[in-house]
Amino acid sequence: DKLLRVGKETSIGVFLDGGSYGNILLPKRYVPRDCQLDSWVKVFIYLDSEDRLIATTATPMVKVGECASLKVVAVSRFGAFLDWGLPKDLLVPRREQAHLMQEGRSYVVYVYVDEKTETIVASYSLELFSNELGGDFVPQQAVDLLIYERSEIGFKAVVDGTHLGLLYANEVFQPLSVGQQVQGYIKGIRPDRRIDLALQLPNTVVQDTLAQRILDHLQANGGSSAFSDKSAPEAIYR
Repeated sequence: DKLLRVGKETSIGVFLDGGSYGNILLPKRYVPRDCQLDSWVKVFIYLDSEDRLIATTATPMVKVGECASLKVVAVSRFGAFLDWGLPKDLLVPRREQAHLMQEGRSYVVYVYVDEKTETIVASYSLELFSNELGGDFVPQQAVDLLIYERSEIGFKAVVDGTHLGLLYANEVFQPLSVGQQVQGYIKGIRPDRRIDLALQLPNTVVQDTLAQRILDHLQANGGSSAFSDKSAPEAIYR
């Protein structure tokens, strides 16, 4: 996202001051109603089909430095093209495909800027871009997970959009699929700095949390509760 100043108004849209990149067109269909000369507009910059810088106020499904599950809309000898919410599809070059991608299927990819072409592209080889140093994660920390691949021993997941981790199959007790987003926990960080994940906290932590909630409930109700072993399960759960 960039905040750019309107430098010129035309019949096809407005030109924004892109500094060293010169004037950048914001097409008329994206120009806000209250937009005028010298006002500032928050836009997303990318290259159009003719490799010209162009601006849009539309929000793409994913931005540079992020991972997302996107659908392949076309495949060519250059690579696979993904729908990411903008007029020009996002390219995954063939060299960036862990295995050849198929039209109509969705894949979890990492979006970055190709230094040679200065264009935004995606990679299906997430391990090449992962930062597996463990960051500031600590055991039992709640994290957001994006499942990106099924392996022989479990499910690989993107952790908080920045790291890669592993859920072991024998510890997963719910259906999971590639592209699914779930909440999980840091199980531990191994000596090689790779991250082990879990979908549930250890039983002792869950029990301690439940015990505290029961105590809080009793204290809030004068030391007693209307619930008993004859109460409806739905009511107790709620």
